[in-house]
Amino acid sequence: MDESGVTLDSRQLRVLAHPLRSRLLSALRLDGPATATTLAAAMGSNTGATSYHLRQLAAVGLVVEDAEQGRGRERWWRAAHDSHSWYSRDVAGDPDDRAAATWLTEYQVRLFAEMIAGWVRDHYTHPPAWRDAAEVSDFGLTLPADRLRALNDDLHAVIERYEREATGEGEQVLVFIAGFPRLPSAPGGSE
Repeated sequence: MDESGVTLDSRQLRVLAHPLRSRLLSALRLDGPATATTLAAAMGSNTGATSYHLRQLAAVGLVVEDAEQGRGRERWWRAAHDSHSWYSRDVAGDPDDRAAATWLTEYQVRLFAEMIAGWVRDHYTHPPAWRDAAEVSDFGLTLPADRLRALNDDLHAVIERYEREATGEGEQVLVFIAGFPRLPSAPGGSE
């Protein structure tokens, strides 16, 4: 996998704005290379649909065949990058790009919420060290846009440092970052 992330172009964004494709890419990033058959079983899909959607992701460079893994007719796939992003300014002018970016972000937030809720439900089954190390927090700050950008950049830099320093020991962990202006309808907000 390319150690860097990719900034999605319009075509990549539109291809990725699909539930199965998003799940396939996430599985390849988190669990490593796999065949369409293995992914289909994990996703509750069929191999034909999974193969089709892997080819769609490959056509825009988000996944690639892993020739080192395959034997005979067996095709293995891997993520081409360890992460992806896009900028609102790059999609703001095109309604289809905005729709794809909005869908993808809302889908991601739903998955985050489901994963966090799963941890909260099951965290007592983990050893105390993991229960004490894990955290779900929220903070309310008053910042101008440039300071919010700086805060998010700093948080990304910390995550990148921990990625570089990873030794391969421990468990795979998920870290979510969401920094945005509070809407008037948010809990505690005025309406």
